[in-house]
Amino acid sequence: MASYNQTATNISEFIVSGFSGLQDDQSQIILFVFFITIYIITLFGNFSILILITLDETLHTPMYLLISVLAFLDVCIPSVTVPKMLTNFIFNSKSIVFGACFTQTFFYLGIGSTESFILMVMAYDRYVAICNPLHYSTIMTHKHVIKLCIFCWIGGMMVPVVPLYAALRLPFCGPNVVLHCFCDYSAVVKLACADVTLNAVVSLTIAMSVLLIPLAFIVFSYVKIISSVLKVASTEGRKKAFSTCASHLFVIVIFYVVAVLVFISYRITGFSSDVRIMAAVLQNVLPPMVNPIIYCLKTKDIRKSFSKFLQRRKVAGHGLLN
Repeated sequence: MASYNQTATNISEFIVSGFSGLQDDQSQIILFVFFITIYIITLFGNFSILILITLDETLHTPMYLLISVLAFLDVCIPSVTVPKMLTNFIFNSKSIVFGACFTQTFFYLGIGSTESFILMVMAYDRYVAICNPLHYSTIMTHKHVIKLCIFCWIGGMMVPVVPLYAALRLPFCGPNVVLHCFCDYSAVVKLACADVTLNAVVSLTIAMSVLLIPLAFIVFSYVKIISSVLKVASTEGRKKAFSTCASHLFVIVIFYVVAVLVFISYRITGFSSDVRIMAAVLQNVLPPMVNPIIYCLKTKDIRKSFSKFLQRRKVAGHGLLN
């Protein structure tokens, strides 16, 4: 046991290589500008959603509470990885201590899993609203929604516990170069000086469960929703019902399409390592950037709230000038 512990602690830090084909200064600056722009847009968009929902009492409903939780998650997910990526690009600071690397992996996987569960709860909210509208207010109370969100957070943060526990028991004796832009679980585990087949099977099984179980529930919910909407006699009623689901459907499509593309890039030969890394990084940053744009474009109440906010700011500005 003593020799095992000594071997396991040979590595005190990892080197996050980034894109192997884009190591020159010009490429690093372009990557820095590209990702910091995405990050700023993401923060601005999601904080705007959070502020609007907080300030506008008409948006204090279960649906918008769930949207605010999603916006908060969309701030957290890129914030786990992007700041360190940016320092790597601009300062060439590629080292990360052993514990910090696994901490980053834990929060990245945990928060991402929480978002998958929240999307499932949002589908449930739309299912109750459209298929059982008379009982919506009694079923989807604020207290009940908060409980569901807490369960999502607890469940999501528990997802990476077993894979990380198994990974931390592996010996890491070198090399210590992580072929990625952040401490991706698979990229880090590959560096272990041991057979990691079991780790790969366990992590893949859990990852597929976190993606496919919520997806199955979402598909089931929307099959029921579509079936219920098609029974509505008026075209206006159908249009109104579908419009309440449009933004959520767009968010789901973005989330799962990007995840599937990443999965495909890792499973099909012929893709360069840089393409795989870029796909994984875009999975980290693209949905959080796009989600607030979708909600602003597709959700009438948020657009109205944003217009009222701008009008109040305009009136306040004229008052100060006068």
